[in-house]
Amino acid sequence: MKEVRLIKGNEALVEGAIIAGVKFYAGYPITPQNEVTELMSVRMPQSGGVFVQAESELAAINMVFGASAAGARAMTTTSSPGFSLMQEGMSYLATAMLPCVVANVQRGGPGLGNIAGAQGDYFQATKGGGHGDYRIIVLAPSSPQEMLDFTVLSFDLADKYRIPVLILSDGIIGQMMENVTLDYDYKVNYVPKEWALTGAKNRPKNVIRSLWLDENLMEKVNLKLQETYRIIEKNEVRFEEYRVLDAEILLVAYGVSARVCRNVVDEMRKEGYKTGLLRPVTLYPFPYERLKQLASDGVKAVLTVEMSSGQMIEDVKLGVECRIPVYFYGKMGGVLLDEKEICKKIIEIKNSF
Repeated sequence: MKEVRLIKGNEALVEGAIIAGVKFYAGYPITPQNEVTELMSVRMPQSGGVFVQAESELAAINMVFGASAAGARAMTTTSSPGFSLMQEGMSYLATAMLPCVVANVQRGGPGLGNIAGAQGDYFQATKGGGHGDYRIIVLAPSSPQEMLDFTVLSFDLADKYRIPVLILSDGIIGQMMENVTLDYDYKVNYVPKEWALTGAKNRPKNVIRSLWLDENLMEKVNLKLQETYRIIEKNEVRFEEYRVLDAEILLVAYGVSARVCRNVVDEMRKEGYKTGLLRPVTLYPFPYERLKQLASDGVKAVLTVEMSSGQMIEDVKLGVECRIPVYFYGKMGGVLLDEKEICKKIIEIKNSF
């Protein structure tokens, strides 16, 4: 059964998790993602799952570790300061190769910051916010519909690669209301989990851990993880393009920033400026190869647009490999992007050719 409903992005994320067959959710309240925890307390019992109001973000992520180790589709959600508290647990989950889904509805920072939407957690999300040599898949939705769709996708990717998957949203997308199509007939792609701790009667016991005191064994674990990451980088890069075929100036933006930039592209095209947009959908793995190709096929300059001090710009520069100049426009602390200022920046770039 499909239905169209006017709901918030945070509510769409919940419905996506239900459609994907989540069986365990642990969460702790923090704005601007509180609708998720509130609605999960209702929807999880309705769908035959378990909801736990954790005593902290540290507790929530470790509860997810336990539920995932037992083979359940497990999830938690939070916002920026709470995600910081989860980083040790994220490292443990990644090292133990435990699939799970985590959503970070970003807010203004650093520190306690404020409850406005922002994009200052890019480094933490994409470079491994905890300790050690690990990565996680990162998906960046730009609409309530994608909050639902990417949540479903996240569970499938997590199980496929035995890896934590992060949905990196923000307070604007989380609170935004749009029509969302909900498909409750979706057939969940369950992957057999022979490794899970389900009791060892009539079979050898399974062991899940992140501690190897022998450094040679620890290196073997790391090498196995790195091999998985190379496979992910080969197979799971996702991005969206808008009017890039003849673009001279390429905007690169994700999430809510990409929505703003799409309007900017249309406005600049009306004025005769050949502008296009590349929206990374996966922030890890990042679309380096596509950027390299565009930088070699006619694009003369790139403008990275972020609601941060400029974090994704480092990946953009890696992608273009110094072939063309890379510029930046951004706002911090939850301040909204200004379309007129972005247009002015594009004109300045064009005049520098």
